[in-house]
Amino acid sequence: MNHPGGIPATRTAAQRTLRIREISAQIIDIPTRRQHKLSNTSVGAQNVVIVALTLESGATGYGEAATLGGPRWAEESVESIKSAIDRYLAPALIGQDASRFEANHLRMTAAATRNFAAKAALETAALDAVGHTLDLPATALLGGEVRSSFAAIWALASGNAAQELEEARAHLDARRFNRFKIKLGFSAPRDDLARLRTLRDGLGPDTTLIVDVNQGWTQADALRWMPALQELDIALVEQPLAGHHMRGMADLARRFDLPIMLDEGVFTPEDVALAGALEAGHVLSLKLVKSGGAFALKRIAATASAHGMQLYGGCLLESSIGAAAHLATFATLPALDWGTEHFGPLILERDLAKSGLVYKDFHVHLPRGPGLGITPDPDALQAYARKTTP
Repeated sequence: MNHPGGIPATRTAAQRTLRIREISAQIIDIPTRRQHKLSNTSVGAQNVVIVALTLESGATGYGEAATLGGPRWAEESVESIKSAIDRYLAPALIGQDASRFEANHLRMTAAATRNFAAKAALETAALDAVGHTLDLPATALLGGEVRSSFAAIWALASGNAAQELEEARAHLDARRFNRFKIKLGFSAPRDDLARLRTLRDGLGPDTTLIVDVNQGWTQADALRWMPALQELDIALVEQPLAGHHMRGMADLARRFDLPIMLDEGVFTPEDVALAGALEAGHVLSLKLVKSGGAFALKRIAATASAHGMQLYGGCLLESSIGAAAHLATFATLPALDWGTEHFGPLILERDLAKSGLVYKDFHVHLPRGPGLGITPDPDALQAYARKTTP
């Protein structure tokens, strides 16, 4: 039976069930199992925003926006994320068809400039809710999966070489991780390199090591210490220079036979196009919080690939909620050359999902089920929710 305007009644009923009825955002503070150091901060507790988006169908989807140490890694903090969602982004989405992902992205763009982490969490929650309503995995809404497991990378970031060796060996023995990313930049380069040599000697030549300087070096530092990274058979070096120093990154990429990965310097397709034109890096780290959502991430990945860059699945210590959203997106990319470092659920004191991600045989595996395939743990969300003061 048709409506007077010729639209099938079944279609309009389906559209009504996909209408966004309610959105809420909650700040969560979770201790980490050990210190996680970056060049400009040290994290002993992770701060995230969990978004719950409910449709007229009654289905609720969840998304996660993470930061590292507040607005140091990027301009957003959990406080600004929640404020942007509550005041600007949620009102732009309430009453809209949640399955119109691109149209809703445009609405959010009109409501707030950048705020990529906030937008990504909302889009993730919409994907999850629509997936549950239609009984489809998020990957089906994103174009269909190409892979269901990902080579997994663990970050060593305590700054204590002995502790890091013990940590790495435990993961090797458990067959969870055999590739490790070592954080540099928070000590003098000579001390960082001594620690790195200890790890290389202790883990042996067959273990893949990646380093992440988190913008901690000047160009002069990099010119002096990049040869030492080559001697240690480092597989990849991430963002040695400040994100805005694209020409300096291009100079390093030309000088050394060591792949360089862009991260903090690239957030948008325009950033990727500039980096590609300058040949400022060989690999791009992909993160939903940088892109503003899964569909934008796919556009960024395509732009990077068109410029000859390889792709790497980055993370910001998300729980299984945010990690599952990344894996769903990564699963639909034609290539993910370096696998992913989504180890966040294992470094948190407690995951925010009832059944978290599976790490087995040095891979992390795509969750199965409708939406993200992950069920949030309401007890964990309540236990770690930030308490507001009067």
